Amino acid sequence: RSEKMVKRIGGSRRKTRSKLRKPEREKGKVAISKYFNKFIEGETVVLKPEPSVQKGLPLPRYQGKSGIVLGMQGHCYKVLIKDGSMEKMIIVPPVHLLKMKVQ
Repeated sequence: RSEKMVKRIGGSRRKTRSKLRKPEREKGKVAISKYFNKFIEGETVVLKPEPSVQKGLPLPRYQGKSGIVLGMQGHCYKVLIKDGSMEKMIIVPPVHLLKMKVQ
């Protein structure tokens, strides 16, 4: 008798109702300048998904993570982040990135 595995339900935006929600005052069109943010190689950035722009949206598990810009790929940036003990390189458009504030 062979037992089958249960199929996983849901996609990449599963359980993100509150995580990918904007405050009331921030709703509306995205500023065009966010699309043209420039980051230099080696700069530290924070992943802040813009929920109104679905193209290139990073997975919700990476929200708030900081990483280092490695370079560009097309109009997107390659960002190196740590996920637990693993280093991962993700490709993200500039609209989903913020410059890290120096304290």
